Amino acid sequence: MDFDVLINGDYKLLIEPFAFYKFEGVMVLTTATEAALYDAQVGGLLRKRMVSLSHKNLPLSMFLEVADLGYPAWSGSKSAAASNVDIKAALGLGIVRFKDRPAEPPDVSVYDYEYRVNTEVITAITVSGGQSDPDKPVSATFYVNGKSLKVSNIYYPNGDSQLAWIRWTTPGTPQKMTITVSVSGGGSSSKATINVNIVDLDKKPPPNPVADDRNDGYTRPSVVNKPQKTSASWSVWRPWWQEYWVWISDWDYCDHGEDGGHWVDNGWWEDHGWWEFDLDRYQASLSASMSIKPDDKSPTASGKSMKSGYGFNQTVTASVSTNQSSAVTGAQTAVTYFPEFAYQTYWRLLERMSSGYSARFEFKENQYSTYGSRTHFTPIWYPDGSYTPHTWLIDSWTPDGMLSLNFTDNITIRGSLWDDWHIAPQKPH
Repeated sequence: MDFDVLINGDYKLLIEPFAFYKFEGVMVLTTATEAALYDAQVGGLLRKRMVSLSHKNLPLSMFLEVADLGYPAWSGSKSAAASNVDIKAALGLGIVRFKDRPAEPPDVSVYDYEYRVNTEVITAITVSGGQSDPDKPVSATFYVNGKSLKVSNIYYPNGDSQLAWIRWTTPGTPQKMTITVSVSGGGSSSKATINVNIVDLDKKPPPNPVADDRNDGYTRPSVVNKPQKTSASWSVWRPWWQEYWVWISDWDYCDHGEDGGHWVDNGWWEDHGWWEFDLDRYQASLSASMSIKPDDKSPTASGKSMKSGYGFNQTVTASVSTNQSSAVTGAQTAVTYFPEFAYQTYWRLLERMSSGYSARFEFKENQYSTYGSRTHFTPIWYPDGSYTPHTWLIDSWTPDGMLSLNFTDNITIRGSLWDDWHIAPQKPH
């Protein structure tokens, strides 16, 4: 074939290594596939007698790292003897391409997010397609609110994927944002768009309770739980180099004149190894507790029992544990909903008193409190029995999404503050 025709990209060479050996007293030459077929004919006797040659060294001397011409890429062991089935399907062959095929563009999967204002968050994408290793790494650039944040060295093996994420702080005002992500690697690129809604939860505090409030038809509602996710897990591919040293011969003749001469191999060793991948696994979990008690200004409260119309205090403690702290935020937001509003309509955004992976939250100072207490006033009409506020703890962000937790505590209502007041005529002096 004309050489220029051979290399114009229309043709490929399929190569099969072969071995010479003596079996049953006969010198034979076989490819790996022929050896596997022959072994089946002789009932496994070839494998039994010369497994290192026929089922390991010969078939593993050449295989595909990228599927081509209908043959799969080999992802099995590169050191253990192979089965006849695997040899016939995928081993002992190579393919020469004279033009690089177009680089496979990385695919990007994105997720839309809702965030709170002034909150540290994690925004993640999933990158897949082709293979990314230190020789041909993939990178992703996030364009957020006028800034570009780049994530380099995103690695994953052929046929797999990898999360890539950024950690950033949302603006202080509610708004809708668009985050653009550009992913490049291997000479090609992909783009994606993430839609983000940033909200302010501090917009629905309960109204001022008054002494003549009534709600004669009130019935206790069931607690309305919010979405909950208390644990998350993710993984990161870590590439490492598998050395495979090959001697490259370079024979030179050393002429000694009348004394003759000899051949000298002035070759060298070359590392013809490849990248392998280990999967590092990470996790995060969220736990919390909630405690409410009658406010100190409730004069007749006892333990967790109080009269309606008085206030109560609340404390929430949150704990986040993880083995990759750089990819996880502590819980940052706690919102409490109340039974008198059927766990909707109005709520209180708690104030974060301490932050980090061990955070604490309390009510904000109540603007209707004479003493500026961190309290919530129960309505004076609330019936006797259990009073159960519900808290939703959120905004612990991970590459696997947001951790969140629902929990409740209760106090007992017995009587109303009117029971503490007595009006009578003044006695004469």
